[in-house]
Amino acid sequence: MSGGAESVLAALVAGHGRTFAEEAGIRLRNTPQPLYRTLVMACLLSARIRGSVALATTRALYEAGLRDPRRMAGATWQKRVDALGRGGYRRYDERTATQLGDGARLLLDRWGGDPRRMREAADGPDELRGLLREIPGLGPAGVDIFLREVQHVWPEVAPHLDAKALQGAARLGLPQEPDRLLKLAGDTEPAVLAAALVRAALDRTVVEDCLRHADAARS
Repeated sequence: MSGGAESVLAALVAGHGRTFAEEAGIRLRNTPQPLYRTLVMACLLSARIRGSVALATTRALYEAGLRDPRRMAGATWQKRVDALGRGGYRRYDERTATQLGDGARLLLDRWGGDPRRMREAADGPDELRGLLREIPGLGPAGVDIFLREVQHVWPEVAPHLDAKALQGAARLGLPQEPDRLLKLAGDTEPAVLAAALVRAALDRTVVEDCLRHADAARS
């Protein structure tokens, strides 16, 4: 069983091992701007809208100059709506434009526009989740998305394989215990593993592709 599972995981990481931040054009580092852009991406991805649209909209906001809390808060509501629309995020654009402005102001007022200050203030991952939940538009799903991505630069929240990632593991016929998955994945970074598993949860063709490649590798 472990040999088959390792083949499936190897196929998954080889074909789909790319973080969502990377796909959105974010070079994630432990600095304020990429962390903020990842927060925005998490808000967008957590809505009931295609992931490709949310990632395109993350890029569109950056291209519109709305790349940090000060610029986001200082922009007009209409500028935020227009940028969301250019990314294809039209179903939720008006509400999301308001939430992005409110969230940016909260970050500025309470945390000086720097998400790292939340990390420093939190006494452990549970308290960090609570602080993140205070950001408008960032519900439980959005917090999980953010933590899945930033575990690459915030190792204290790693490994973060949430329910959506474990759903992907189930679809692939893999163990659903994080420790076993991490062992099978070898030296794959938890953020990359989590993103790949989430893609399997969201897209059945990812599952079919991985199982096909794993079968070919074993034959």
